[in-house]
Amino acid sequence: MTPRHLLLAFAVVTVWGVNFVAIRWGVNEVPPLLLTAFRFACAAVPAVFFIRRPKVELGILISYGFAIGVLQFGLLFAAIKLGMPAGLSSLVMQLQAFFTIGLAVVFLGERPGLFQLLGAAVAFAGIGVIGLERLEGAALVPLLMTIAASLFWGIGNVITKKAGQIDMLSFVVWSSLVPPIPLFLASLVFEGPGALPQALGDITWLGGGSLLFISYAATLFGYGAWSVLLKRYPANLVAPFTLLVPIAGIGSAALLLGETISGIEVVGSVLVFGGLLFNVFGPRLWSLARPKEA
Repeated sequence: MTPRHLLLAFAVVTVWGVNFVAIRWGVNEVPPLLLTAFRFACAAVPAVFFIRRPKVELGILISYGFAIGVLQFGLLFAAIKLGMPAGLSSLVMQLQAFFTIGLAVVFLGERPGLFQLLGAAVAFAGIGVIGLERLEGAALVPLLMTIAASLFWGIGNVITKKAGQIDMLSFVVWSSLVPPIPLFLASLVFEGPGALPQALGDITWLGGGSLLFISYAATLFGYGAWSVLLKRYPANLVAPFTLLVPIAGIGSAALLLGETISGIEVVGSVLVFGGLLFNVFGPRLWSLARPKEA
């Protein structure tokens, strides 16, 4: 990977990590379902007028938009609003890797490797440790919502696999047309008819800037740059960079929000991250360690 593309990869994962801080700032001023609706409306318009529609079935496009936009991000934004730490969210969301593996077994007939299974066991043990710290209902519910959000991310990944070889930026932009209406309706029901006028009247430069960052930096720049990297390099070279997202997320949350996590949550986080490392690098390390046949 060239130095320029290496810097681009680091820039993307940093933006995706800081995105969790932007979500925290955003939901402080705008109700979470309404903010999620705004995020996808901004991501779709005006980009859909300049980016060609991906060559996929309409059902796949709608399914992806609903799974990712309405369910994944709707749950994530609501969880952070209810008190889920932004930094910890960036780590818990990486469970999507293991949910994707499990769903691929069920729906795509794929067979997981030993290291994927062991990595999943270690990561979910870490989630169990974190859950012990958050057994009180008010703290446990946002954690469960974040886990559910990572499940729907996994569902979105399986839908993407069904779509085949596609331009991911185009896929993300056009699927962003799906979530706004369901999310606006959900906001009307759960957040009340006064949520929209109040948000428009009370939003500050920080809330507006957060929305722009979430919509354009994390979505359009992030997926656009990621698509460039995936087109130029093998997926197994690019994908491990996502392990840096929770590092950027936890670091930026500590720096910008003053977030701290307890000792038990640190232990759980180490287990989750260890499971992710085992999943990504375990097969390579094993192949290097095995004696080569003469």
